Amino acid sequence: MTIQLYNTLTRSKAEFVPIDPTNVRMYVCGPTVYDFAHIGNARPVIVFDVLFRLLRHVYGAEHVTYVRNITDVDDKINARAVRDYPGLPLNEAIRRVTETTNAQYQADVTELGNLPPTFQPRATESLPEMIALIKRLIAKGNAYVAEGHVLFDVGSMPDYGKLSGRSVDDMIAGARVDVAPYKRDPMDFVLWKPSDAATPGWDSPWGRGRPGWHIECSAMSWKHLGEVFDIHGGGVDLVFPHHENELAQSTCAHGTQVMANVWMHNGFLQVEGEKMSKSLGNFFTIRELLDRFRGENLRLQMLMTHYRQPTNWTEAGAKEARVILKNWYDAIAKVEDEALGEAPPAVVAALSDDLNTPEAIAELHRLRGLAAKSKDAARALRAGGVLLGLFGQTAEAFRSWMPAGSALDRAEVDALVAERFAARQARNWAEADRLRDVLADLGVAVEDGPGGSTWRAL
Repeated sequence: MTIQLYNTLTRSKAEFVPIDPTNVRMYVCGPTVYDFAHIGNARPVIVFDVLFRLLRHVYGAEHVTYVRNITDVDDKINARAVRDYPGLPLNEAIRRVTETTNAQYQADVTELGNLPPTFQPRATESLPEMIALIKRLIAKGNAYVAEGHVLFDVGSMPDYGKLSGRSVDDMIAGARVDVAPYKRDPMDFVLWKPSDAATPGWDSPWGRGRPGWHIECSAMSWKHLGEVFDIHGGGVDLVFPHHENELAQSTCAHGTQVMANVWMHNGFLQVEGEKMSKSLGNFFTIRELLDRFRGENLRLQMLMTHYRQPTNWTEAGAKEARVILKNWYDAIAKVEDEALGEAPPAVVAALSDDLNTPEAIAELHRLRGLAAKSKDAARALRAGGVLLGLFGQTAEAFRSWMPAGSALDRAEVDALVAERFAARQARNWAEADRLRDVLADLGVAVEDGPGGSTWRAL
């Protein structure tokens, strides 16, 4: 089966042909580790995890290399370190911020059902590669040194702007350009900048300093994937300037036509129909939502919209995804102890069509409708869900999950459920209804069956 992917660079969908089918290579921009990641940051992680799973399914797990970086040198990190650890030396304070925040991030994205990438390099581990790239750019006339800074000369690249599809004039008008006296052109961007005594820095041919953001990803992708690789991914907000600048400096440094053959970008995320903003009170971190919803719940909700389209996180949508998952888990409970079978061809075909997750989910709904009478359908439902990164727990674990910090007392709920079941056995319907209402007020849904009653947190 062939995979079709939409390429931001060509603005078209085409068959994906890897450079080397025995080593399919993908790079996705990861977090800057200075605070909890917000729910918008979860979308590219989930989207490209599904692509990672699909590539592994088609080419074999041992033949796919996925790199997602960690940015651990940044002015926001410096400011957070000074704020949170005022009594510590800055380097130690920065280390604490980045290690703590990265641990939080890894825990959150794992709970969302994502596989670990093949490599998760830190920017600070690739400083020699950054310096080597900058040296090449200077030698080729694509960069220059000015007042302790090294800047990329945008005018030296005639087709600068080909990824975003905008002219330099349009980019200047639409971007916050730092107009500095040492720049030859306002659009020139920093590759290396000087550090004072109170700022982290490393020795370089241009003095003690630190890298610009864009050169970090060019260095890490080159180190782990080579000069040209298969897929570069990230959110649509990164197309310009980050990915545009990555492409420019990498192709100029290596003398290649492309940095990655396919560029993929997921759409924006809104919350309750509005842009996420702390001032609007609709800003949520992944951790805040994981305290209220299962990770699979949030994952499914994200996948119900095609990755290239904007998506809208809503409370109602989260509850809808929870009900869908509950029904699917009920359907696969009878086959969950069996060995996992092959993913259904219709689900693989949907994902192979530019990650058409809504179509894949529609197929899982169809299989759910057949699963009550067909174990084969239940097996297919389970295998298809696993390919999407779902069904990471047992049906029983899913049913018994409770939100973090829940006030529910499991023993109390068990006692109320047993009391209600006894009332039903005695045909005391009024008491059974009253106890159902009591449980609902506690945030518990009760499900009755021939062998007794079970419950789950709402």
